[in-house]
Amino acid sequence: MRQRTIASHFARAALGGARRHGFDYLPLLQQLGISPELLDEPRARIAPEQFTRLLQALWTDLGDEFLGFGRGESKPGTFAMMCHTLIHCRTLGKALQRGLLFYSLFPDAPSLILDTEGERVRLSLDESSLRDPDHFLTESLLVTWHRLASWLIGQRIGLEQATFSYAKPPHGAEYDLLFPCPLVFQARRTSLLFHGRYLDMPLLQDERTLKHFLERSPADLLSRPDDGHSLSSQLRRLLSRDSARWPDLDTVAAHLHISSQTLRRHLREEGTSFQELKDQLRRDIAIYHLGRADLSLQQIAEQLGFSEPSAFHRAFKKWTGVTPGAYRELEN
Repeated sequence: MRQRTIASHFARAALGGARRHGFDYLPLLQQLGISPELLDEPRARIAPEQFTRLLQALWTDLGDEFLGFGRGESKPGTFAMMCHTLIHCRTLGKALQRGLLFYSLFPDAPSLILDTEGERVRLSLDESSLRDPDHFLTESLLVTWHRLASWLIGQRIGLEQATFSYAKPPHGAEYDLLFPCPLVFQARRTSLLFHGRYLDMPLLQDERTLKHFLERSPADLLSRPDDGHSLSSQLRRLLSRDSARWPDLDTVAAHLHISSQTLRRHLREEGTSFQELKDQLRRDIAIYHLGRADLSLQQIAEQLGFSEPSAFHRAFKKWTGVTPGAYRELEN
């Protein structure tokens, strides 16, 4: 219930390659319980589990892990085989080198390069050959390699910068979930920058843990937002522990041992506000319950702290573009 929902943009973007290849995906959406009408609403959100199932089904039905966005196909199982080639490496640096070498053996695969810049390393992607107008595969490759590397060493790799060769896209507000670090658009190249010390860390995973990991990956890597260590992420985790009480800003600031003014300023620097964070959490909790039959609309409204169901209806439509009742009908 505390998982962040996925913007409908990413589901629409994931379907772009299938659409270009003339693949009829409407029966697939119906099978997965994803409403096409909901995907057409720009503000709509879907559950992470739905997004995971959509990606897995598209990989299988298209026979391409690049989902039709690459210059050539990447047959299902390629990612898994790559993981098997690197799982026995001693350090993350050796594992990344082996993984990138594996994909370089396929002439049509997107080019990824790991460069050293003093104490830091940069993972760069050449996306010039991709047919990826919404940058879905570009984002997916960067996110997958970052989160795979973090999984291999058993700790989150702190990103220091993410650069993109293109202008900030319309869905740029979602990038804080994908790349929790300073962002630079219209840069010379598309890349991730992190400290080189991670490369010397030993791999903590083995064949046994890899088997479980591959049951849902890489789809699970893409559908599980990275909250990182930002103040807004800390607040979200704090609020989700006891969402029934919905503490106010002063109470949260006191818990963090800072003033309310300082809390507001830090959140403003991160491009958000306390009310926006609370609304995002309310939205995600509402979507969780609306996709199930465990609570009535009135009970959901009460749990979210709304005194009247009508206020909940107005707020939910503002957040997602549809009313709670319409959302539940579309989902079920």
